[in-house]
Amino acid sequence: MKARTWMTWAAIVLLTVLPLWFASAPPAEPGAEAPAMFGGADERAQQAIGTVAPDYAPWFEPVFEPASGEIASLLFALQAAIGAGVIGYWLGMSVARERARRESTQSEPHAD
Repeated sequence: MKARTWMTWAAIVLLTVLPLWFASAPPAEPGAEAPAMFGGADERAQQAIGTVAPDYAPWFEPVFEPASGEIASLLFALQAAIGAGVIGYWLGMSVARERARRESTQSEPHAD
């Protein structure tokens, strides 16, 4: 393999492993509460707002509240999959369009 390929794979591995390595480990004590590492940004934002402005009242309520956390996770994953599909479709169409444009310019005879 080329050196550039090795460097790319090394960067991918490092970007995958380093965040997991630097994340704080759960407490060693059996009865202690684990830190909310994967609680989500919404929960952390609510805690921060409660600390900064304890009298804060939300402006409005959500239009749709999922029945459980699993359904919320499912809807989030579905949204991410649809977004990835749209981006993949756009990227594939862009590559195909560019390839077709290059082929059409190469096959045209040059009039001199």
